[in-house]
Amino acid sequence: MRVTQNEQMIIGEIDISKICFNLKSRDDIPRILRGLQFIYTNIELRNSIFKLLETKISPEASKTNGRPGMTLWNILVCGVIRLDLNCDYDRLHELVNHHNTLREMLGFGTFSQFEYHLQTLKDNVSLLTPELLDEINQHLVAAGHALVKKKPDEALRGRCDSFVLETHVHFPTDINLLFDAMRKTITLVARWCEEEGISDWRQYVYNVRQVKRAMRTAQNKKRSKAKSEEQVQKNQALIIEAHQAYVTVAQTYLDKATKTLAIMSERGLGDAITLSKKVEIEGFIAHAIRQIDQINRRVINGDVIAHDEKVFSIFQPHTEWISKGKAGVPVELGVKVCILEDQHQFILHHKVMQQQTDDQITVEMITQAKRRFSKLNVCSFDKGFHSKDNQAALKEELDLVVLPRKGKLSKQAKEEEQASEFVKMRRSHSAVESAINGLEVHGLDVCRDHGISGVQRYVALAVLTRNIHRIGAIMWQKDIEYMQRKNNHARKYKPDKLAA
Repeated sequence: MRVTQNEQMIIGEIDISKICFNLKSRDDIPRILRGLQFIYTNIELRNSIFKLLETKISPEASKTNGRPGMTLWNILVCGVIRLDLNCDYDRLHELVNHHNTLREMLGFGTFSQFEYHLQTLKDNVSLLTPELLDEINQHLVAAGHALVKKKPDEALRGRCDSFVLETHVHFPTDINLLFDAMRKTITLVARWCEEEGISDWRQYVYNVRQVKRAMRTAQNKKRSKAKSEEQVQKNQALIIEAHQAYVTVAQTYLDKATKTLAIMSERGLGDAITLSKKVEIEGFIAHAIRQIDQINRRVINGDVIAHDEKVFSIFQPHTEWISKGKAGVPVELGVKVCILEDQHQFILHHKVMQQQTDDQITVEMITQAKRRFSKLNVCSFDKGFHSKDNQAALKEELDLVVLPRKGKLSKQAKEEEQASEFVKMRRSHSAVESAINGLEVHGLDVCRDHGISGVQRYVALAVLTRNIHRIGAIMWQKDIEYMQRKNNHARKYKPDKLAA
């Protein structure tokens, strides 16, 4: 049984619209909760979001029968809080069970002792899909435009830029990627053998330690600071010898793991669980074989490995090696994300870029954003988005294209880029960095979810959270101004003045 929200209030529960916040607080939690309160008290917005949640999350689940599950409203609140605070599930688990104001937003009364389990939060928040979050974001932005009193016929002026969302990986080298693959191969095979009563891998902890010792030896050989040609050649020979020894140890355990898998296959893989175990182990074996081949080619044979052959994480294979030319940041490991923000500081659209450059997604960003918000007619970019085809295509989509060209400008291009509107939009383009910084502070510095699907959900939820936080900040300022007017009115008409 799963409902959007429990209709029957419990003893001690406060209606969400009646929750009060300390306006002197400078923490993030009250502001994001104020944004969520705006969603709840805006009846039209709340109904549209609740309808989306009902149709997209477990639509087949009964609303009257079965064990009560986490309400859809609470799923959305927990997901938003997690991204806004840039926290992991452990901190989220602590907050939802012990933070009083947050529990009021979740519908728990003063006397309620109910607490969520950690796994419950993980399972339910992951039900939010990128497509669902994008639809919710469209409704939210429309409500935000109404809040800032945007006129119906007012044009939207966008600014588009990309940044790198780092994945949670260590710096990749051939030898430590091989160790990752070997560690998982040995551990998974050993645990499977324990379950089946096979004693071949009873010393698997020692085996992993042997592989790690060989890896450390290979690492340390490369740290020499010798300058003489003779010593450099000797060190190079020692490096090759250490890497060969490391590869030999790894290959020995790979051969043993392959034989064990053959024995398991002879016993039969009757169910899907055992078959999935075999597939998972074979995947790590394939990673190890690739890394052994690359070590032999690069270190021993002196070959250069092509960039497209390299893998930068065996656990997060979507990780890319990205160099954006930033000062002090030679390289970033992650995926690129492109966002499009309007003049009211709401993010209209975003895209997770897989093996794509800025100029390849320029037109797509505009067409997709215009499909969602038809009033978008001006947008600014930086030079990385430029190409001749993009210039021509965008002029058909927008009234004004602020896309600086690369290289020497023609007379016509120079006239276009020196126009007052072009210059004005280009100067205001840097404001998009504020949105990027806000996203990175509130979740998009390092992705905590796994897989490319996890990245897409994480980014979509961060964009939605950023817009909710923006609404919360607007409402927070309105509340402060209201309290100031109220206090001024009270001071103006004090009882002693009235009596006089």
